[in-house]
Amino acid sequence: MSLLLGQPPKLCVRKPVFVRSSPNDFSSSSLQQTPPCIIIGAKECGADLGKLAFAYANNRGEPIVSDKKVPLDLVYNYLSEMKTIGSSHGWVATMNDDGIMHLQDDLNPFASHTAPKRIPLPPFVTLPNCKARFVTNVAMSSSSPEDEDCVVAVKFHGPQLSFYRPAQNNSEWINIKIADRCFYRSEVIFSKKDDMFCINGIGSHVIGSWDLREHKHTPKLQKLRYQKSPELTETEREILLSCKCDMSTHLVESRSTGETFLVKWYKKELGNFDDVIPDMQTKALMVFKIDEQGDAVYTKDIGDLCIFLSNSEPFCVPASSFPGLCPNTVHLFSFQEIGIVNLAECFNTDLVFRCGFSAPYYIPPQKID
Repeated sequence: MSLLLGQPPKLCVRKPVFVRSSPNDFSSSSLQQTPPCIIIGAKECGADLGKLAFAYANNRGEPIVSDKKVPLDLVYNYLSEMKTIGSSHGWVATMNDDGIMHLQDDLNPFASHTAPKRIPLPPFVTLPNCKARFVTNVAMSSSSPEDEDCVVAVKFHGPQLSFYRPAQNNSEWINIKIADRCFYRSEVIFSKKDDMFCINGIGSHVIGSWDLREHKHTPKLQKLRYQKSPELTETEREILLSCKCDMSTHLVESRSTGETFLVKWYKKELGNFDDVIPDMQTKALMVFKIDEQGDAVYTKDIGDLCIFLSNSEPFCVPASSFPGLCPNTVHLFSFQEIGIVNLAECFNTDLVFRCGFSAPYYIPPQKID
């Protein structure tokens, strides 16, 4: 368990393991699926390339070194001017200093080893008084940008939200300037249930949704009403108060159950991790279930589900579909931490370990024919 213990992991070579999709999974077919996995790094093999190292989320032992060779500067991003800006469905998004964005499947352990796909997108158009250089995250409406109807959403720090359809040759960026400042620092996700891109406002009291067919520039707004106040001890209240300035919120949808959750991730700043990223430590998690009416109910029990939060678009899977996953858990992965929080004890972060990662991406289950 060297990965979880935060010690330098030994790399072993092992073939990927696939599992059969269960009827409760979001795949209704009988296709095989890979378990969710974690990008660990790359083992250098010459010519600025490395063999991709990863680990299965349901069997976190020693990392697996695949045969897939990837550019080292993609894994260890500080080596390159091409910076990773997010990931969705196993596709990593990169952007260079000229504002050119690529979608690449290099970091997907189950994509082709010999023919990696790299899809260039047109340069971003920066809206007036916006900064299209600093990206919050990237989300996609389907599992591949090569799907005809796939839409890629890029959320920037500030008011700009941009959409693009990679598979349509005549496509152009659709740029939206968001009026409400509460959305400026939030992440975008795609809701399969509602067929819209959604952003949770800072303060966690409103969700904005964009349907490019009906309300391209004016979002549909849903106000949240918190129905159940958690019963907290004095110590727990003090923890939340100390992390108030560093709390982040994350919307995630369970495609197997149709439920939507809002996760509040409480961290405390310890200092500087490097010149850019502050050193943060997880102190607690709180999860709220959101219904169609906008009622947000605090819960310590999400049943058979596991939520995955990282620099990728958040996702959720049934634990029973992947033996070894613990139900009612949130899996965390950042530049400084990796671990699991059981929601029954959401202030217990003993299984969240300090460890440095340069590509903190969870890869969701991948379908294998």
